[in-house]
Amino acid sequence: MSKSLQAIRGMNDILPEQTPLWRYFEGTVARLLDNYGYRQIRMPIVEFTELFKRSIGEVTDIVEKEMYTFDDRNGDSLTLRPEGTAACVRAVLEHGITGGGQVQKLWYIGPMFRHERPQKGRYRQFHQIGLEVFNLEGPDIDAELIVMTWRLWGELGLRDAVKLELNSLGTSESRGRYREALVEFLSAHLDKLDEDSQRRLKTNPLRVLDTKNAETQAVLVDAPKMADYLDDESRAHFEGLKSRLDAVGIPYVINPKLVRGLDYYSKTVFEWVTDKLGAQGTVCAGGRYDGLVEQMGGKPTPGVGFAMGIERLVLMLEALDKVPQELSRQVDVYLCAFGEAAELAALALSERIRDQLPNLRLQINAGAGSFKSQFKKADKSGALYALILGDDELAQQVVGFKPLRGQGEQQSIAWDALAAHLATCVVQG
Repeated sequence: MSKSLQAIRGMNDILPEQTPLWRYFEGTVARLLDNYGYRQIRMPIVEFTELFKRSIGEVTDIVEKEMYTFDDRNGDSLTLRPEGTAACVRAVLEHGITGGGQVQKLWYIGPMFRHERPQKGRYRQFHQIGLEVFNLEGPDIDAELIVMTWRLWGELGLRDAVKLELNSLGTSESRGRYREALVEFLSAHLDKLDEDSQRRLKTNPLRVLDTKNAETQAVLVDAPKMADYLDDESRAHFEGLKSRLDAVGIPYVINPKLVRGLDYYSKTVFEWVTDKLGAQGTVCAGGRYDGLVEQMGGKPTPGVGFAMGIERLVLMLEALDKVPQELSRQVDVYLCAFGEAAELAALALSERIRDQLPNLRLQINAGAGSFKSQFKKADKSGALYALILGDDELAQQVVGFKPLRGQGEQQSIAWDALAAHLATCVVQG
């Protein structure tokens, strides 16, 4: 096949067999966020490149190596969004919806783009659900974000598969003091650091804490700890968060090496991690970014948020057999019609049923072959029942009602009684 007729590496089609699980996951999250009072916002997938350089940081891996950046016909440098927070901050600033201290609880869903090595659950076009809160500065909102995700894991059946890791990065001032101490320590052990960590030591030294290199990790055992450099405000904030999680009964571990990969984080950072997809990976992560709005030209505005990767969580649902059985069935009732007059009656009857039972998944396949071939299609669809409408049924104004799964004999149901019969058999259970 021609390369031009193949998807770009790391950018995948989501096929009809896969979309029911995606819709189930996305719908579950959307209902949960609605219940907590969050409102959806939709941003463009392309922004000016400068937006991400200003917010994420020019010496981060994302900006240096992973962004899809190009010049448009006007000569402007544009970038496919690598994450959602910067775009959301841009949107609230542009439209003034956080002015005057207005509290905004927002969420978004959509594709993100990073040019990194594709692997299981990590792609160059990937999908996230993100959430951002503005103008709330206490630990109670940090706790709410974590409590919501804990409830989500419960609804999805994933609580036993994830672990919560927490840390506090403090204010920019306390983080600066810690950065100086960390650079001094690591510089004294430069020969033991891997090449990537040596580079990060000059550009973004806190990212060295996130290294996967075993020898560098051994050096970090004796490195200064962020907790020893926290200011009183950040320490009190972190204790307030932990006490709220304790009150709800959410287990967590403190990970002093948790720093996140973006420059804008301060105070609370957290990750939900799993080992159910092979090596330990992150499925949801976020934290507080109280200085980002001001950094991007707005007034000082507290902010906190998180993002979760849809691909990884869908993979987890499949790997742990947490996919609801009903997702494998896309059709409840399959209507087979034979003969032109029956086909016309079937169309009218099916629409009448849809008016009365809007949640019923009814498929009509009028005029699509012989009795035998239509029944094969009805069975393959996964439908629970087949409705049969031919010349004999048409004359009597009935349909044949045939169970396709389990026990039960075929029976005739009058058209006027069909909706009530389907409501009992299918809709109610």
